[in-house]
Amino acid sequence: MNIKQAKEHIKNTVNLYLKKDEFGEYRVPVVRQRPIFLLGAPGVGKTAIMEQIAQELGIALVSYSMTHHTRQSALGLPFIKEKEYGGEGYRVSEYTMSEIIASIYDVMEESGIKEGILFLDEINCVSETLAPSMLQFLQYKVFGRHRVPEGWVIVTAGNPPEYNKSVREFDVVTMDRLKVLDVEAEYGIWKEYAQERGIHNVVTSYLELKKEHFYRIETTVKGRSYVTARGWEDLSQILYLYEEEGLAADEALIGQYVRNERVVKEFAAYYDLYNKYKKNYHVEEILDGKAPEEAFIRAKAAAFDERLSLLSMLMDKIFGEMKEIVETAGYLNELMPLLKAVKSLAGKKQEETGMDDKSTGGGEKAGVSVLADMLEKQAEAKKKSMDSLRTANALSEGEKRKYRRIIHFLEQAERKLYTGDAKTVEEGFGQVKERFDSQVSEMKEIVASTKGRLHALFSFTQKAFGEENEMLILVTGLTVNTSGARFIGMFGSEDYQKYNGKLRLSKRQEDLRQEIEKLKL
Repeated sequence: MNIKQAKEHIKNTVNLYLKKDEFGEYRVPVVRQRPIFLLGAPGVGKTAIMEQIAQELGIALVSYSMTHHTRQSALGLPFIKEKEYGGEGYRVSEYTMSEIIASIYDVMEESGIKEGILFLDEINCVSETLAPSMLQFLQYKVFGRHRVPEGWVIVTAGNPPEYNKSVREFDVVTMDRLKVLDVEAEYGIWKEYAQERGIHNVVTSYLELKKEHFYRIETTVKGRSYVTARGWEDLSQILYLYEEEGLAADEALIGQYVRNERVVKEFAAYYDLYNKYKKNYHVEEILDGKAPEEAFIRAKAAAFDERLSLLSMLMDKIFGEMKEIVETAGYLNELMPLLKAVKSLAGKKQEETGMDDKSTGGGEKAGVSVLADMLEKQAEAKKKSMDSLRTANALSEGEKRKYRRIIHFLEQAERKLYTGDAKTVEEGFGQVKERFDSQVSEMKEIVASTKGRLHALFSFTQKAFGEENEMLILVTGLTVNTSGARFIGMFGSEDYQKYNGKLRLSKRQEDLRQEIEKLKL
């Protein structure tokens, strides 16, 4: 199965393992909760999907690589304890708590989240002294003398023997206690992830043309060569930084992340060509609806791989803008009811203290002080919630940005109240709302601009390529890209609806034609 299918299987299993009956007991007893064993080549995204699952389910995640553990750190250190049995005193061996189990309790204490996933990577590479204890752990969820807390699901991962010389193959007795998921790398699935993560467009457009270079591990006369999904993602990040600093990315840099000489050379050549396309085609002018005639002429005469690269660059720009707008809309939609609650709470607090807006007993700006205090408390509550999720490794990058924007707005609004001339709750809230409305107006302007740029992209594609493969790629990209689909769902696009309808009709007509030919009518 691919990594996306594995993610759904794991997510469903975790949900079922955490399901309780009417008495609060877990429906699947702990002893019957088979740990999941995710078996796949290195760098396919095993760790990444565990983070996504925890974030989506709102539970905690504790991760460990078992290659870093000795028997003592995993099971705990022995010590002597005095005990009494039948009136006689004895010295008994006990064990300190396992470092792994202690980490779970630390996360529970610090985050307040009591359920989660214990993810143990490279479990089939444990040391020889630790191996015998793994069977007990996998069946009874016990390390040494200490049990994994209830409500924590165990997911393990490892590499097949052909990828790792340290692998110890599990026997049938051990495997029979695991839910085994075999995972293979698949570019189409990773592409969806890449779009969500903002992987550099040069990487995805290159892999569109060279899908066979997405993932490969082979042995050559010079030793092992490998290209992995992790390598492409890390290369993407460093390319962004190099471009920001105006540094040249050469084969030496690429080879630090992509360990295959042929792929390094081909990608380096493509990267140079990609930068040339970006400059020659005037990407920003195309999206502003001011494409020079030479851009149309060159695009029409270009080979398909050049056309695909150009379209990828244009779509990447649009998707980036759409993602920012969708995130801003989400932030404003969550902030609006929060501000209304602040106003309501401030009004009630003012009534309870008998300090209305006309009162001078609490000072000239007493009402504003109450409102500012409420804003501060809301900001602190958001910080606490964000820190709790971050401690539990259950906070996605998108959610973290939303939390930070809300907190920043609340803190700025509080400061403005103290430095402004408002004296009552109503006046103070008016200032806060004015700032909120200003951000809404700014977002509407950006939405209008992006819709205009999307229209320009459709117009360029139609004029340069007609309603052929390139238009299909554009419409499909907007459909499958999460930010693109959400943007169109929120704000609409006449061009998208027009060409989406046309292309669907054409496909249906072609399907009918083929059916008629089969029937020989």
